[in-house]
Amino acid sequence: MKDELFQLWVYLSATPLAGLTATLVAYQIGTAIYRRSASNPIANPVLIAVVLLSLLLWTTGTPYRVYFEGAQFVHFLLGPATVALAVPLYRHFATIRKSAFAIAVSILAGSLTAILTSVGTAWLLGASKQTLLSLAPKSVTTPVAMGIAELIGGLPSLTAALVILTGILGAILATWTLNAAGIKDWRARGLGVGVAAHGIGTARAFQVNELAGAFASLAMGLNALATAILVPLLIRLLW
Repeated sequence: MKDELFQLWVYLSATPLAGLTATLVAYQIGTAIYRRSASNPIANPVLIAVVLLSLLLWTTGTPYRVYFEGAQFVHFLLGPATVALAVPLYRHFATIRKSAFAIAVSILAGSLTAILTSVGTAWLLGASKQTLLSLAPKSVTTPVAMGIAELIGGLPSLTAALVILTGILGAILATWTLNAAGIKDWRARGLGVGVAAHGIGTARAFQVNELAGAFASLAMGLNALATAILVPLLIRLLW
């Protein structure tokens, strides 16, 4: 039976849509588990999908490049999905405008905290300079983070993995952390999640509350801009 399934996968992997199909199936499984768990943050659909796809590629010996030939269609949709975040921002523009100063201060503080805590902790643990540089932009969305890492001398591939891990952990821990801190305002909760956990955290925020999702998407974009400016400046000051 195992040999038959393996042969079937070998046949399917030769088609360009195999990666796309595997990605969609893995995410649907993750979503089903997430719903069955009563939306428990630990059962994050993205985390489950990543684990399932990793196991599939490992057990079948499929190179990532072959998988991505089909999965690149999902990658392409990241652009339109990001642009679509403008819709909830438009709906809540009046609220966002009233909170402009608080948002600016929060983004600056959150960006600095994300950079300094991650790099500082790794430095205390004896990480190499290249690892430190790869860690610095780990709280912004992947394309921006990889660009920053390449610019300052980090490893873009390592940064990409750290960004995904940060987003998943942020989406899992955000609700518990914010509740423990006594933060009830959806605007503040959204800003915190968007700054700390970029796109994956923003998706989680939308699942909980639309206003939180709107502020999370705003924070994600502004944090990417702030980090792109702050990281090179901090690197020049520290090194």
